[in-house]
Amino acid sequence: MTSGSQPTPRLSRRVRFPGGCGFELAGIVDVAAGVNEQAPLATGISELSTTPTPASKSPVLVFSHCFTCNKDLKAIVRISRSLAGTGATVLRYDMTGLGGSGGDFSWTNFTTNVADLRAAIRFASQELGPVVGLIGHSFGGAASLAVAGNPQDAAENLRAVATLAAPSETHHLATLMERRNPAIATAGVGAVEIGGRAWTIRREMLQDFRSHHLSELITRIALPLMVLHSPADETVGFEEAIRIYQLASIRPPDTLAPPVSLVALDRADHLLGNRAADLTYVAELLAAFFKRHHL
Repeated sequence: MTSGSQPTPRLSRRVRFPGGCGFELAGIVDVAAGVNEQAPLATGISELSTTPTPASKSPVLVFSHCFTCNKDLKAIVRISRSLAGTGATVLRYDMTGLGGSGGDFSWTNFTTNVADLRAAIRFASQELGPVVGLIGHSFGGAASLAVAGNPQDAAENLRAVATLAAPSETHHLATLMERRNPAIATAGVGAVEIGGRAWTIRREMLQDFRSHHLSELITRIALPLMVLHSPADETVGFEEAIRIYQLASIRPPDTLAPPVSLVALDRADHLLGNRAADLTYVAELLAAFFKRHHL
């Protein structure tokens, strides 16, 4: 990544690629001007090249969004573009059934989220260059932690992971959805209002949420990890960030553990949308973090 106060000119390109559940996913690649521009992608939809310009050594990052969100959430857009302005290449994408991606959201779950993230890593690795970092917001952060903690899932070149307002487990979301609409448990399906929109939630989705053991995967993460969270977050409590930090710090005696950083985002809201300064601060922290751990 570049340094200095002047940002690198940035370009954004739309891409589509096979997801992890049989549906095509929509994505946007934010990239520094002059990087990845010489030839079309294999999909023929973007003007980005299949490999980064060797001289640029642009770090490739994959950004996963929150539950019911998409790649066009203001925080994700601003942070991705800011990172591209520092010289990174960032793929932000819509999970199955959300945004511009195919599929039915009501039939997705945490397992499909992780599968889509694997697919995004695979696509980015093939078309943009080795993926060295993962960023995940809220439930997308949980998916990033799950991939980073599973050696079979983690990308070969992955060097670091960062989460924003992420939970330490997936069970809580199942409980929250059932509290909002008990019909999900009794009838098998129900509508829940999230972000001003009614979403169809199925019992199978919540059963999947309860089947995962994210805390175990977090203890297995062998990569530098940065956990960013607001003490004022009313959606995912700050105690979740503390627990992620504690779990990721667990190592056998005499074992050299990778660094784990916990950053408190004072007064920020869950979606990081209340204050523009919060997004600038987060982008600067992430740029420094991935620059430090990108070799």
